[in-house]
Amino acid sequence: MSVEMHQDHQENQAAGAMPGVNLTPKALEAVRQMSSKENLGAGQGLRIAVVGGGCSGFQYSLNFDAKKDGDIVTELEGVTVLVDEISLPYIAGTTLDYVEGLHNAGFRFDNPRATRTCGCGSSFSA
Repeated sequence: MSVEMHQDHQENQAAGAMPGVNLTPKALEAVRQMSSKENLGAGQGLRIAVVGGGCSGFQYSLNFDAKKDGDIVTELEGVTVLVDEISLPYIAGTTLDYVEGLHNAGFRFDNPRATRTCGCGSSFSA
């Protein structure tokens, strides 16, 4: 975590703000590669959201998008992360990782607010 981001994080914690979403180095690299492959401009960021559905009640959503009113914007080592204010309470403190295995590769969410998750790892209840 950069010093500036760490200071912002400490200020937000002191003000009672919710923690944001963190990305591991592997997730950051995967997002950079995907963004480059898609030829996305500087105005685009990784949107992490929660939508209703999935086998456990809520489902994670990842896509590239432009900033919208009400978004919480975090810069992580050159990657812009966008979270809407409705999703944030459900995913605050979540760490997004990118894992590769013999059968598949993809993003994995480690959400401390999830009270139950499904086997597929893409839906949860809170």
